[in-house]
Amino acid sequence: MHILARLLIAHLLGDFVFQNDWFAKKKSQYQLRSYHLYLHAVIHAGLSWILLWEWKYWYVFPIIGVSHLAIDAGKLYLSGKWNKRWLFALDQLAHLLVLIGLYLAMTNKEFLWWEGFELIAWPLICCILFLTTPVAIMLKVFFTRWTLTEEDTGIYGLKNAGKWIGIIERLLIFLFIITDHFSAVGLLLTAKSVFRFGDLSKAKNMKLTEYVLIGTLLSFGIAILVGLLFKGLYL
Repeated sequence: MHILARLLIAHLLGDFVFQNDWFAKKKSQYQLRSYHLYLHAVIHAGLSWILLWEWKYWYVFPIIGVSHLAIDAGKLYLSGKWNKRWLFALDQLAHLLVLIGLYLAMTNKEFLWWEGFELIAWPLICCILFLTTPVAIMLKVFFTRWTLTEEDTGIYGLKNAGKWIGIIERLLIFLFIITDHFSAVGLLLTAKSVFRFGDLSKAKNMKLTEYVLIGTLLSFGIAILVGLLFKGLYL
């Protein structure tokens, strides 16, 4: 399974960590005429090569590069014609299916189980990475179905503070789950409720309260699910 974890890490790095908003906008603006699209595919192939680092899998890198280019080109072509959230989900699903297919081909359809540290290391890195920027972006895409104006919020805070609070809380929940400290998850939720929902009650805005509540439950739920999945498979 460590091979699949490495491929997933490479994908998460290429799609969410090393691709900022400016880079993505350039792809959307110029589409097939944008060198950013082709550079993005090369970055994915390069990251896969670096993390696998085995020449016997040489065929994996061009497949990842070409497939990523084709999938992203299709996403750009359909942009504006399809619902943004569904398009995002289908795009990520297509990439995931390619990686799983490559993994099965590389291991002759046999799931290899390895003893020792390497068994846990790569999946652990994959889970931690997934719970940071990727989940933050996924939640951001999900919330495009609702729009809050400054009049709705009426609350001014630090720039990107919500994003970093979400990342930290998901990592803490993941740590609590895999170390069997389930009660700490409840304490964390209680602490956030005291501070966050105290401010919201002062604002007396139902729309904003529901918006934050949905985001909190989704963030906690994803972190708990990833923690339980990792714990069930590797611990």
